[in-house]
Amino acid sequence: MTHTTEVVAVLKEFKDFIMKGNLVEIAVGLILALAFKTVVDSLVADVITPIIAAIGGQPNFDSLTLDIGDGEIRYGAFLNTIISFLIIGFILFLIVKAYNKMVEMSRRKGETEETEEDSAEVVLLREIRDSLAGRPGGGAPLR
Repeated sequence: MTHTTEVVAVLKEFKDFIMKGNLVEIAVGLILALAFKTVVDSLVADVITPIIAAIGGQPNFDSLTLDIGDGEIRYGAFLNTIISFLIIGFILFLIVKAYNKMVEMSRRKGETEETEEDSAEVVLLREIRDSLAGRPGGGAPLR
């Protein structure tokens, strides 16, 4: 194999890998999640933190620090991150809960559609089964 054919084979493998449906869906989900994170960060920094600050008197959690010697622990920024995490976790919980409910409703709908009206083949197979069961020795498995 020449160097060029090896490169072409690797590129074809890479193209096949990239074009798989799940990988594309995961990439889109990741991009949306990153965009969603910026929205939640803004919600925390621009809406929730000022509301909490108005109640507690602290205008910005980022300024909350703890000095230990020459070091500074910025626990206020950590509090903002915790609030963002909790909001994202709660919203993801609601999304998963709604998704599971839709899947369950779809599953129930699929079951009722199949049981309410059987296809012609199912009716025919049941008639054949019933007629075979009525024969002498009926219902015995065929060998």
